[in-house]
Amino acid sequence: MPALRILIADDHAVVRAGLRALLESRSGWQVCAESPDGRDAIEKATKLKPDVAVLDIGMPLLNGVEATRRIRAASPSTEILILTMHESDDLVQQVVEAGARGYILKDDADRVLLAAVDAVHNHKPYFSTRVSTPPPPDDLPSADRIRTRLRLTPREREILQLLAEGKSNKQVASLLHISVNTAEAHRANIMLKLNLHSLAELVHYAIRNNFIKT
Repeated sequence: MPALRILIADDHAVVRAGLRALLESRSGWQVCAESPDGRDAIEKATKLKPDVAVLDIGMPLLNGVEATRRIRAASPSTEILILTMHESDDLVQQVVEAGARGYILKDDADRVLLAAVDAVHNHKPYFSTRVSTPPPPDDLPSADRIRTRLRLTPREREILQLLAEGKSNKQVASLLHISVNTAEAHRANIMLKLNLHSLAELVHYAIRNNFIKT
């Protein structure tokens, strides 16, 4: 029987080491890659096609919600388990809509991580008992679907996070391989769509909506 291949993405090396040790304590399970940020996680998932990706929410460069969405698009066979400190029903709904199969809290990991990985690998949902289990996205009333639909495009959400992390337009352009003018245009569109008038307001919005960690 082939090994269960797992990707871990968390910006703390100590956390990744602990997760690797716990996951590889299960016979036949192998951590095939580690990532310190969301962009690296997408690249490695696209290349390696792991069976399960265990992602934090508050990662630099690209958060766990966006990373989930892009990993599922690039590697549909990869199941996503969110492992985070955020006890938030709204975040649960966001990651489920993005394609995650499970959501557990970090302080529960020592007790439930192995069971959660086993469940999502077998295409079964697994949620911490301390958050509400959301209905499948298609079961949401139409008004709720409209309410939870993101107003920004994937590229705009990516740029929003980079700007909130303190990156300049030039740095954003370099990271995303776009022109500075294009980065500036995206920034202007973001501010207009969200009715924001300063970088401070943008940072506050990003923190409030879990694009970045405080």
